[in-house]
Amino acid sequence: MLKINAKFITSAASKQQFIQPVKPIIAVCGKSNVGKSSFINMLAGQKKLAKVSKEPGRTRLINYFDMGDFILADLPGYGYARVSQAEKLKWAKLLDDFFARKEDISHVFSLVDIRHAPTADDVQMSEFLNYRIIPFTVIATKADKLSRAQIHKNLIAAAAVLKVGAGNIIVTSAETRVGLEAVHNKIISILPSSGL
Repeated sequence: MLKINAKFITSAASKQQFIQPVKPIIAVCGKSNVGKSSFINMLAGQKKLAKVSKEPGRTRLINYFDMGDFILADLPGYGYARVSQAEKLKWAKLLDDFFARKEDISHVFSLVDIRHAPTADDVQMSEFLNYRIIPFTVIATKADKLSRAQIHKNLIAAAAVLKVGAGNIIVTSAETRVGLEAVHNKIISILPSSGL
């Protein structure tokens, strides 16, 4: 059983501020307003570890959290239209620098909204992670908003668009905690056995 005792470590605005991994690092990425903060809070079993905002584009830094057996890196959301081009380029550079140190990254949780088809940015992120040979799992958020039949239909469609197996997508809801056990099991499979 995965035991998580989460606390915030620090934020990084540039590669000079990236932390040196003393534990496996699992990154969380996704478009703005996909529910990254809610997902992190569900995972941590806390309501306010990561700040949840109804306004997209709030995460502009890489936020690191100590989760006990691993470190979680919350990456800036992508695809937010109401941000200056200069700000978008700054975020892109930060993400590029982060993923350039792929030997420091054990796994990536790539979040998509189950209610909608994956965006072009979602597809680009999956292609990027495949190109860099960085292991990742797609996390489909906000499952409480759809019926089971619609979830299944959207899951199959998302898997086809993202070119991943449907079994490599974990359906979750921060509201109902659906999928939490599956995410825990995935993390356990990622961590070295000595870490648990």
